[in-house]
Amino acid sequence: MERYRDRNLTPRERAADLVGRMTLREKVGQLNQRLFGFSAYERQGDEVRPSREFTQEVARWGGLGVLYGLHRADTWARRDFENGLTGALAVRARNMIQRYVIEHSRFGVPVLITDECPHGPHLLDGYLLPVNLAAGCTFAPELLERAAAVGGQQLAALGVDMALVSMLDVLRDPRWGRSEECFGEDPYLSSRMAQAAVRGIQGAGVDVVAKHMCAQGETTGGVNASAARIGQRELRQIHLPPVQAAVRAGAACFMAAYNEIDGIYCHANRWLLTQLLREEYGFDGLVMSDGCAIDRLDEITGGPAASGALALNAGVDVGLWDQGFAHLEQAVEQGLVAETAVDRAAARVLEAKFRRGLFENPYVPEDDSWRRYMPAAFPQGRTLAEHSVVLLKNEKNLLPLDWANPLRVGLVGPNGDSAYNQLGDYTPPVRPEQCVTLRQGLERLLDGAAASVTYIPGCGTFAPDLDERAVAAFAEQRDVLIAAVGGTSSRFGGGLFGDNGAIRSQDAAMDCGENVDDGALALPGQQLRLLEILRDSGKPVITVLVAGRPYEMQRIDACSDGLLCAFYPGPTGGDAIAGVIFGQVEPAGRLSVSLPDRVGQLPVYYNAPASYAPMRYYNVPAPRYTFGCGRSYTAFSYGLVCPPETERRQVCFDVTNTGARPGWAVPQLYIRRMRGVASARVRQLCGFEKRLLSPGQTARLTIPIPDESLVQWDGDMRPCTPTGPVRWMLMDGGQTLLEGEFTL
Repeated sequence: MERYRDRNLTPRERAADLVGRMTLREKVGQLNQRLFGFSAYERQGDEVRPSREFTQEVARWGGLGVLYGLHRADTWARRDFENGLTGALAVRARNMIQRYVIEHSRFGVPVLITDECPHGPHLLDGYLLPVNLAAGCTFAPELLERAAAVGGQQLAALGVDMALVSMLDVLRDPRWGRSEECFGEDPYLSSRMAQAAVRGIQGAGVDVVAKHMCAQGETTGGVNASAARIGQRELRQIHLPPVQAAVRAGAACFMAAYNEIDGIYCHANRWLLTQLLREEYGFDGLVMSDGCAIDRLDEITGGPAASGALALNAGVDVGLWDQGFAHLEQAVEQGLVAETAVDRAAARVLEAKFRRGLFENPYVPEDDSWRRYMPAAFPQGRTLAEHSVVLLKNEKNLLPLDWANPLRVGLVGPNGDSAYNQLGDYTPPVRPEQCVTLRQGLERLLDGAAASVTYIPGCGTFAPDLDERAVAAFAEQRDVLIAAVGGTSSRFGGGLFGDNGAIRSQDAAMDCGENVDDGALALPGQQLRLLEILRDSGKPVITVLVAGRPYEMQRIDACSDGLLCAFYPGPTGGDAIAGVIFGQVEPAGRLSVSLPDRVGQLPVYYNAPASYAPMRYYNVPAPRYTFGCGRSYTAFSYGLVCPPETERRQVCFDVTNTGARPGWAVPQLYIRRMRGVASARVRQLCGFEKRLLSPGQTARLTIPIPDESLVQWDGDMRPCTPTGPVRWMLMDGGQTLLEGEFTL
């Protein structure tokens, strides 16, 4: 018996034997993920069959290494409920593809199936979640882990092997269109959430492709895929902690980022992908390219063979839609890359297939059990949405509204009744019954109550026109107004797409999403004017921001008596927001990103180096809503029990709910080095807790200071922990609750 067939051997041993039996072309075929999976099948009614494009690709390589996006459905894929994979067809098509590949491979090598899962599975009837920026606002990684696990279970039932999950980007410039894909602006929070996502999805049996590596959230001017003009110290302090956290959580694969760092493209950066990721962090899985990214190296190499060789030598194992890896045979023949490099990458791909048991169990049951993962059956997504809503302003305790009071509530704004405007980018078509808009959430909550709600759009998201008289007349007849404003990342409004699926045309009806970068950060269309008309009515105005990125807050805040921030909260977002407004849900969110008053203040992230003073302008005030801000409907008092010491670095404290309602306390521990070998941050988050307390209840909490939070990199980029004083601050809602100092 051939060694690769011996189940008693390790996956690595079996892969090494099989690689030795394959031709160069077959090995290169294992590294290619050129084909769009949604083009691999043809559907007629309830029947699916392999497409000609798919069979030709299998014939070219004598098999197939990896197939991306078999189940993907959206306007780019041109798949929907009429021609995409729904019900039992989704599993049947997967098994059909797998069977064809195995039967047309000399050694019966199965294919790895990969699918997008940026905020839940990107497929028809997928279990969608709030976007990452909203998940970060929960400050509750355990909730994300549970919600992500549901999507992982759904993907596993479909036979998906690897989920492509955004989790590594740290948001440093909110002009960037992909802001919604970040957990926030802080590396510690981002790291905790990344670990939770990996554990949730991989715990369900699906490998995670963690993306993007690295520093894509730094940007130049907020422009997508632009240069990260930073050095290694900023890279290690801000952008690499989520990568290391994902490695420790066991992520099976990493995806390289489009951007370059200090002039070197990530896909060509051997220091990043090999020396740091593998040798320093100990990662031993796969590295995947981003879509068509290897071909962008042609700018510096002059052609696809050289680009493929450069990426492979840097540490990329699997391509994605590119021509570079398709020319690796030529690269070997031209001496641009050694065949041993191809062998090494092919062995990693095969090892993943052996580890997943695909050689012994290549097929999954052909039923529609995966469809049971709906929001109504699994409340984890709604719980995540409820915890993501951030209460920022509550003048005269306007909120929560009393549903037993016969209030005439007026809901106004384009995001009051638009499902796709609360779902974010990378979203499949959704069935109407699977989404709850804010209008629907309010109507459901107030059914049979004394309070009532009436809705008008007021204006379109981007429309240049606004009927001011109609809006003013509507406001005059209401007791309180809810303004649901913001933007959208929905691709269903039209637009042209590039080869990598990103929006290409600038006239698309989006103000956020991949390639939709914003130089103004103003509410689109006439929405600011809409807010001003509502304010001028003299009625109380509760503004609900439903968006994928921060906006300029000065004028929005001036028009608002109450203010809620709800970064795309997902399909059950309407219920979550309505629950907070009427007090059925206690406000639990804290901002995962700072909100500028004016775009000219950028950067406004809270953790700037102490070597300069950001946001100090004579004519623009400091931002009022910064990282960690968020209010409650109750009040808390804090008492120090035990401060941190040299040997026992933790803060122990009591927190008491002193109000009349239950509420969520979200204490956050920050530190600032007062001495060291390099410039310190003015503040840096190093721990947090979250606890629901009843009126009068006291909880004793302890937040440790991780050793890693005290590490600095010296002038030779060596890690060290300098001695000296360290200031600590316990904060919540942007306010300092307790503080002190200890000495290392």
